[in-house]
Amino acid sequence: MKCIIKIKRELLILPLALVFIKSISAQTINYNQLSGQQLSKLSNPITTAVPFLMISPDSRAGGMGDAGVATSADVNSIHWNASKLAFTDKQAGVGISYTPWLRALVPDINLLYLSGFYKTKSSGTFAGSLRYFSLGEINFTDVNGNALGTFKPNEFAVDVAYAKKLSKTFSIGGAVRYINSNLTQGTFVNGAATRPGRAIAVDISSTYKNENLKIGDKKATGTIGLNISNIGQKMSYTTTNSTLNPEAFLPMNMRLGGSVLIKLDDYNTITFLAEANKLLVPTPPIYARDSTNALIPDGNGGYIIAAGKDPNVGVAKGIIQSFYDAPGGFKEELHEINYCGGLEYWYNKLFALRTGYYYESVTKGGRQYITMGAGIKYNVMGIDFAYLMPTGSTNQNPLSNTLRISLSFDFDSFKAQDKTTN
Repeated sequence: MKCIIKIKRELLILPLALVFIKSISAQTINYNQLSGQQLSKLSNPITTAVPFLMISPDSRAGGMGDAGVATSADVNSIHWNASKLAFTDKQAGVGISYTPWLRALVPDINLLYLSGFYKTKSSGTFAGSLRYFSLGEINFTDVNGNALGTFKPNEFAVDVAYAKKLSKTFSIGGAVRYINSNLTQGTFVNGAATRPGRAIAVDISSTYKNENLKIGDKKATGTIGLNISNIGQKMSYTTTNSTLNPEAFLPMNMRLGGSVLIKLDDYNTITFLAEANKLLVPTPPIYARDSTNALIPDGNGGYIIAAGKDPNVGVAKGIIQSFYDAPGGFKEELHEINYCGGLEYWYNKLFALRTGYYYESVTKGGRQYITMGAGIKYNVMGIDFAYLMPTGSTNQNPLSNTLRISLSFDFDSFKAQDKTTN
């Protein structure tokens, strides 16, 4: 039976719209005569499938403006930059994080993240993680409004990663990711039966770390990190792809950042970090319209493009095209770069304070927020907290006024305790 979905939660509307309705132009006025300067000021966000892969999963990075590509290695490095794990001074560790989502509206949407790593003496560092995103409970109805039951949409990703030092200061890393996105339980959307979206993706990363720097009379460590993530096949939720049911790009993304850790004395250290990231996904073009403001067909099942490039390309071309296809030209391309950064202070490796800021152009989504966080390490366990305060014109964020929590367990400390006991 053909049916529709009655949505009780605003969050599910977004991914369904991104996947099943191809956004060819959201505007209702004629843009054919606008200049590149004018086009660059228009709201033109980039959309992808499975955006949950871009949610910061851990509270340490969450307290520093969601910057993590060049921080010191920890149990959550597989998400930010797997190659950092080659520099870890621990043999093994595991961690678990919990992130409530849209908590101001609903109580049952959340992200759970489980990660771990093991460092061998000579073969490098191996790591793995599981990310599970629950979208709460949804009521299903048919076209007449009759209840068909309830469903709990969910998405998850399983990662396996490896990192290896190539020299004392340089490492490389990679990760393979399996993604499963089950949003509709086989219901019909736009006349087509749906199925879970599935994809395989990879990350490629590298880290440069120099521990022999000096800032004044203080010892310092400088780090530069690069991670290109979620490189993989397009995702489809139907067996038949069309203009209304297109394949969607994964959130392929490039992160580049640096950090400087300064050892103030034997008990105090402070780290400053900055990061930029950009989606490697085609920018939606502006389509030509006739005198009645209707889209103009191109004769091949699509529409004539007034500015920008055709986004219906392969993965490799999409990555390259993402650097020059914005309808507003180079200025709009610059708007597609997001910036974040912050600082982290540690006292005696036992207590940490963090803060940071994240900036996204208002034409690309407008996420702008301040973050704060803290961390405590006691024996074998560490606990981190993060809190987000939105800024900017929208002043809204799914994590507004929400406390995030991460736990980590240090296997080296377990061994040290065993030796002390024995």
